[in-house]
Amino acid sequence: MIQHVKAEDRHFRDIGWLQTYWLFSFSDYYDPNNTHHGSLRVFNDDIVQPHTGFATHPHEEMEIISIILEGEITHKDSMGNEMVIRQHDVQRMTAGTGLQHSEMNHGDKSVAFFQIWILPDKKGLQPSYDQITFSPESWKNNLKPIASNDARAQIVQLNTEASIFRSNLDAAGELSYTPNPRRCQYLYVIDGKLMVNGVSTGSRDQLRIQDEEIIVMKAQNKTDFIFIDILQQ
Repeated sequence: MIQHVKAEDRHFRDIGWLQTYWLFSFSDYYDPNNTHHGSLRVFNDDIVQPHTGFATHPHEEMEIISIILEGEITHKDSMGNEMVIRQHDVQRMTAGTGLQHSEMNHGDKSVAFFQIWILPDKKGLQPSYDQITFSPESWKNNLKPIASNDARAQIVQLNTEASIFRSNLDAAGELSYTPNPRRCQYLYVIDGKLMVNGVSTGSRDQLRIQDEEIIVMKAQNKTDFIFIDILQQ
């Protein structure tokens, strides 16, 4: 089963300093039919304007992943981390028993990034942080894991049973993925056109996938996308 949500059907909010598409219910946007997909709770497509950002605020009991598309943002948290997150960086915070953090754009250019929240398998974890810079070549014509609970080298480690992949396919490129039946999948097209099990998608479209025996992804032109494998709920 594949649910296709087109780009124009996303929930948009312009706060001045932030332009964002909330792909699931978030903040004061609530749709009882759009609260999550499996253990994926939040996927925000954000643009933060120069010299603005998210002031210090709390989180708990959530895996929070940021994927930077353009620009750079400065992260500070109550664990003592102060990091600059740049294009092609992936960051993970395990909020666990509780933390506070800020994400500020101190530069003169806007920052584009994805903010992803995944529900934890286990509550009460110690808050922690991870960040890795990737080469775009690593996901060219490949379904590249960038964050996972698998103990693979040189990817961001998640403290929940989930995997996040990125891919950039050349025109006519094709990939296949065989899901575990206990899991579901989520695909978000960054740019391009992708055919997935016969469903044609465009830039910023999303697919919510469940109970497919195999997932075949064929690029109709050069296509960049995020693919997430999570537990069913």
